[in-house]
Amino acid sequence: MIAKKSILAGILFAFLATATMLPLAAAQVYPTEKNGPTLEEALVLARQKIAEVKAHPGEGSGTPVLSANGVVGASTIVGAVFGGIFIAFVVQAKRHTMVKMQ
Repeated sequence: MIAKKSILAGILFAFLATATMLPLAAAQVYPTEKNGPTLEEALVLARQKIAEVKAHPGEGSGTPVLSANGVVGASTIVGAVFGGIFIAFVVQAKRHTMVKMQ
């Protein structure tokens, strides 16, 4: 009886996993003319992007890494905010512990 339940559970799991991943596999299919650009149009756009990058060397990807609205700046700001909240919780916990001991 236990073997039948585990086989049934395995089949159910396989079905659900397949049903969940099927749309992901279908999304990787290259779009047809109705749904998007053709292969030739995509190649023309890719060549235009490459030409644009070559025309502006040193511009980068457009993601400012070291500025305040970039990766490091945002991480620093978020770390400071959540660090301050953490310190406030620690201070309150210590104060609560001291009051409870008295």
